[in-house]
Amino acid sequence: MNKSLLSASSFPDFVGIPAILSSYTEENSEVEDVDATLMLLVAKGEHAAFETLVKKHQKPLLNFFVRMGAYSESEDLVQNTFLRLYRYRERYQPTAKFTTFLYVLAYRVWADLGRKTQRRERVSQGLQTEVATDQQHAAESSIPTLDVEAALDKLSEKLRHVIVLNFYQGLRYQEIADVLKIPLGTVKSRINLAINALREQFHEAQNKPSGQGQ
Repeated sequence: MNKSLLSASSFPDFVGIPAILSSYTEENSEVEDVDATLMLLVAKGEHAAFETLVKKHQKPLLNFFVRMGAYSESEDLVQNTFLRLYRYRERYQPTAKFTTFLYVLAYRVWADLGRKTQRRERVSQGLQTEVATDQQHAAESSIPTLDVEAALDKLSEKLRHVIVLNFYQGLRYQEIADVLKIPLGTVKSRINLAINALREQFHEAQNKPSGQGQ
């Protein structure tokens, strides 16, 4: 696979903790899974279909790995995910939504990295890139903001995983359950716990006197 397809050099602006508290949803409306159709074409040897999938999903996957803490290795992990996807092409069956299948592969690639001791440094580098624009906008409007890096880093790994998959990657609760191989009820419980923890931190930031801690 041509590595030039994975040359994305920037990440979308981070929308901020308040958006997590107000905009996350449990389910989205049903839509046709065009990606599954493309994957079936890949199995038939349609290379253009695979290139379409790569171009569509490479940036979301980059953001996924960054938010999971693999900042410096994120591009390599994206490439490894697509390599695994291509190897699965003849065995792929659209029994679940394509993005669920893709993030099962991505999560396994991330798990294989096995470098959890470096997580803090990698997360810091990635989130500093994403949060810069959001902090600038917040400063201009004088709206108190939460230190996103610190807030997410304070969450346990289990809670952080469900937030990343639900809010940032747009997976539904059942899809998250499939990716992490945990019961649907556990996903809902972890989402609620994570949202409550982030809400508490955001309220604390709002109530902190201006200039405190600077």
